[in-house]
Amino acid sequence: MREFAALLDLPVNQVIAELMKNGIMASLNERLDFDTSAIIAGDLGYNVIEKEDGEEIDTTTEEKLKAILEEGKACSTARPPVVVVMGHVDHGKTKVLDTIRKTNVVEAESGGITQHIGAYQAKKKNCIMTFIDTPGHEAFTAMRSRGARVADIAILIVAADDGVKPQTVEALRIIQNSGLPFIVAINKIDKEDANIDKVKTELAQYNITPEEWGGKTIMVPISAKSGKNIDDLLDAILLTAEENKDKIVADATRLAAGTVIESHVDKGEGNVATLLIQTGTLKIGDPLSINGIFYGKIRQMKDYNGKVIEKATPSMPVKVIGLKLCPKVGDLAEIAKSTKDLKKVKQYKAEKMDKSKMIAKPKDKEDMKLFNVVIKADVLGSLEAIIESLEKIESEYIRVNVVSKGLGNITENDVLMAEASDAILIGFNVTAPHNISQVAQEKNIQIYSFTIIYKLIEMIKEKMEESLGEEIVKKDLGKLEVLAIFKTEKKAMIVGGKVTEGVIEFNPSKVETKINVIRNNEYITDGVLEQLQAGKQDVTIVERGNECGIRFAGNPVIETGDILEFYTEEKKKRVL
Repeated sequence: MREFAALLDLPVNQVIAELMKNGIMASLNERLDFDTSAIIAGDLGYNVIEKEDGEEIDTTTEEKLKAILEEGKACSTARPPVVVVMGHVDHGKTKVLDTIRKTNVVEAESGGITQHIGAYQAKKKNCIMTFIDTPGHEAFTAMRSRGARVADIAILIVAADDGVKPQTVEALRIIQNSGLPFIVAINKIDKEDANIDKVKTELAQYNITPEEWGGKTIMVPISAKSGKNIDDLLDAILLTAEENKDKIVADATRLAAGTVIESHVDKGEGNVATLLIQTGTLKIGDPLSINGIFYGKIRQMKDYNGKVIEKATPSMPVKVIGLKLCPKVGDLAEIAKSTKDLKKVKQYKAEKMDKSKMIAKPKDKEDMKLFNVVIKADVLGSLEAIIESLEKIESEYIRVNVVSKGLGNITENDVLMAEASDAILIGFNVTAPHNISQVAQEKNIQIYSFTIIYKLIEMIKEKMEESLGEEIVKKDLGKLEVLAIFKTEKKAMIVGGKVTEGVIEFNPSKVETKINVIRNNEYITDGVLEQLQAGKQDVTIVERGNECGIRFAGNPVIETGDILEFYTEEKKKRVL
C-alpha cells in the first residue's frame, strides 16, 4: 500500500479512502494485486500501463534452448520427427489429424475450428511421428509461430475447393521464416468444386512449385473425410524426415528440457501444462524449472491419449500435473539439477509486486474512450490469443481496456471487478457456477459465454460500436453573396444573390440545409433554407456562377453584401 501511494505521489489516507469506496478494506502494509491497483489508480486520475517483459524473454528462451540442445549433440540419437500442421481456418487441419489418429478430435472443437494447440502421436511403418495442430484463425498468429519453432517438418493444408487464403499465406511465411522443410497437403479433393491445379497455380505465385512441375515441393492431394491418400501423406513425412535425419536428433540420457505448448487450470487437477520434450527424459518426481522459478515436482504425467505414464522421451508431448503456477505458452521448461538456487513461487510473486507492475501518469483529458472488459478463459493460449485480437481493434474513438484476466471458471471476484470498473464480463470455454450467476444477476452484470474466438471478437466490436453512439457530420455546400433584400418578416427573410462557391442544395425530405450569415469575415447568425428559386421556379440545386432567390428562416438581420454559407449536418452511427 505504501509503495502504491508513493508511486501515485498521493497521501496513503487518500488511497485507503478510495479503496473503501470500492468496498476494499486494506491495511497500510497490505499488498495490492495489479488489477485492483489499476482500477483504483484510474479512479484517482491516472493511466496505468502494465510493464511487459517484452520480446527479450522469447529471444533469451530460444537461445537458451539452442544451447541446451547443442550440449548433448555428441550423445544424440534419432528421435521422432515433430510435425506442425498449419493452414487457413476450416481447411481441414484437425480433420486430417483426426483421420491419421483415428480419434474424434474435431467434434470436441467448437464449430470444427481448433481453439487450442493440441499435440498427438501416430505410427507408420513402425516409425512414430509427433503432430502439433495449430489454430487457423487469425487470432492465433503467435501460437502458430510457436508451433513452427518447436517443429522439424511442416504440413501446409490448403483446401482444393477454396484455394490459397490469407492465413495460408501467413502460415507459409511463418514456415519459410522458420526454415522448416514442408509438404503441401491439398485437402477436400472429393468435393465437386475441387480444383487441384488451381491450388498449385496459386501457390506457384508464392514460388512454391510442385515436384511434378519441376519444383521441389511435395504436394499430396488428400481427402481427410474419406481417408484417401493419407498414407501417401505419411510416406511424404517419413521421406522428408529421412532427408533431414541429421537434424532430428536428441540426447535422451540427459535431464529433460522442452517447450510449453499449452497451459491451463483444471478443476480436478489444478495447474497443468502440456510440454513437448525436446531433449532428455522427463520422469515422475523431477523438479521443474521455468525461467529460474521452481514450479514444483512432476506429480503425474499423461500422454496424448490421457494414459498415465512414468517417463517422457524426446519429441513426446506430455501433460504434466502438480505445478504451483501456470507457465506461459512458449516458455522453456527444464529439469533442475538442484532446487536450491531456484526462486520459490511465493518469492517470485512478491518480487513482481515489489518491482511494481505499473507505470502511472496523469490522464490526458483527450484520451480516447475505454471499453472495459473482464476475461476468463480455460487455457493460457486462448487467453493470449483473445487479448492479442482485442488489442488489434483500431479506432480513433475507443479502445479495449482489459481490466482483469485469468484462467478458470468465473468467480465472485470477477463479477465484483466487472461491477467496479463498469466492464463486460466474458467467459471463454469456462462456466459460472449457479451461485455466481445469481450474484451477477443481483448486480445487473451480464456474463457473456463463448466457445469460438471470432464470435467473441465480433460481439466485442458490436458492443464497442453501440457505446460510441452517433456523431454529427458536417458537409459544406457552397456560398452566396447577397445582392438584394426582397422581403423581411418577423422570423424570416427573402433575399437574392449569386452563388460564388460550390453549390446550394435544397432537399428538405432528405436533409435540412443550414445557413451561416457572415459579415466582414465575422459570424452574425444562422438559420435554415426554406425555399430555393431560380428564374422564379422552385429548384433543388443552384450551381456556382448562377443567381437565385432564397427564403431564410432565422433572425432577420441579413444585409446586402453579406456572405451566406450553406451546409448540412447529418447524424451518423460511429463505427470502428
